[in-house]
Amino acid sequence: MRTGRLLGSGRSADVYEIDEAWVLRRERGDWGDATAEAEVMRHVHAHGYPVPGVRAATRTDLVMERLSGPTMLEAFGQGLLSAAEAGLLLARLLRRLHALPARVSADPAVRVLHLDLHPDNVMLTPDGPKVIDWANTEEGPPGLDWAVSAVILAQVAVGAAPFAGVAAGTLEALLDGNEDRTTERDLAEALRRRAANPTMSDHETGLLGEAGALVRGVLAGGG
Repeated sequence: MRTGRLLGSGRSADVYEIDEAWVLRRERGDWGDATAEAEVMRHVHAHGYPVPGVRAATRTDLVMERLSGPTMLEAFGQGLLSAAEAGLLLARLLRRLHALPARVSADPAVRVLHLDLHPDNVMLTPDGPKVIDWANTEEGPPGLDWAVSAVILAQVAVGAAPFAGVAAGTLEALLDGNEDRTTERDLAEALRRRAANPTMSDHETGLLGEAGALVRGVLAGGG
């Protein structure tokens, strides 16, 4: 598919303009399967979950609704969002997702999981927050989804990134809204998955031990 103007680049994909209504996200290399991602996005969209609409998909290309507005991460930098507000918003989005029926599994304990829900994957549009980047999505126990989001925030919180303090506050607010009660098993699996993530740097991987300890501390403190 012919691409237009480059709008942005992530760790594994680039987003190009098609027109005022649609964009093309193109994977670099063999990182993911956009057709599988599109199926999940259509499923949750059909149940009212706030995701971009999907028009077409191949293994590497995903044509989806063009959104306007900052990401939550950009909103931090603009002073539009506090850590507490961000954590509560992420918690609401996770609870809302886990209230939907699974697309494939008939097990009532299994739900659709995003497995990469963090402030840079939520856009604050005029129509409300929209969740993007479903490349990691699976079906499984909701507690794992909370654990992955917590670990991602904790990695930022224990690092030297500019948003370390905001990430720590967001983590506390997120886990304070965790009704699925993330277990040690969930956390261990989240840490394992993050360690195996090929898009992470050695520095980021090296923060996982400290990040896991931070999450355990927040959970033990009542979050």
